[in-house]
Amino acid sequence: MKSTAAAPTAVLPDAVPTVLAGATVLLQIAYPLVHGPGRTALTVVTVVVFFLACASHALVHRGLRWTAAFVLVTAGTGLLAEAVGTATGLPFGDYAYGPALGATLLGVPLVIPLAWSMMAYPCLLVGQRLTRSPLAAALVGGWALASWDLFLDPQMVEAGYWRWSHVGHALPGSPDVPVGNYLGWLIVAVVMTAALQALPRRPADERQPATLFLWTYGSSVLANAAFFGRPLTALVGGVGMGLVAVPYALALRRGSR
Repeated sequence: MKSTAAAPTAVLPDAVPTVLAGATVLLQIAYPLVHGPGRTALTVVTVVVFFLACASHALVHRGLRWTAAFVLVTAGTGLLAEAVGTATGLPFGDYAYGPALGATLLGVPLVIPLAWSMMAYPCLLVGQRLTRSPLAAALVGGWALASWDLFLDPQMVEAGYWRWSHVGHALPGSPDVPVGNYLGWLIVAVVMTAALQALPRRPADERQPATLFLWTYGSSVLANAAFFGRPLTALVGGVGMGLVAVPYALALRRGSR
């Protein structure tokens, strides 16, 4: 779908998103090698830098108004969903955050809405590249975002950043995370990416967000299989996120839209 919107006025040097993306990759490489309190600090810094990498790319290629609307939708929806979730148990189950992630708003660590926002950016572009209609883009982009949690939640629960009071049924390799949590993620992710379809589509260099998305996928599989001792999580996440990551990589290679 072509957009008639004017090209955004540059507000940052083009190199800024690339530098921040490179820093994100280096921080993620360091994660398995760092232990103790340093790993918690590294987790927060990585999220902030990843978020800034995506926000700066949006600023350069889509403009200030687009970026502000994107952050409002993604961080706002993420914060609302998590605040409701911790207060009511819907839609993720009965869980609570520990104190490690720092300052909170409405009972939610401030870094959590940034995590929703950072990953929603490449996932929005995944859905839009692989599909033609806004509804299909919302579904595919929502799946891309929700499937990332197949890696995220087992890792974060093991680190003690949050915990469920009741698990019940769980996926193989993730006994501390209820299956219903992933359904809740899918619902929120689809709603979020559906709302983002209202933003104008602008042709732009997609290499930076594509690299971050595919790196996150590949490194998550590798880290769980080789460093964290969770081969089943690597398998389940590899298949779940791979349902969009593999077609996306092939589409990028073909240059199709």
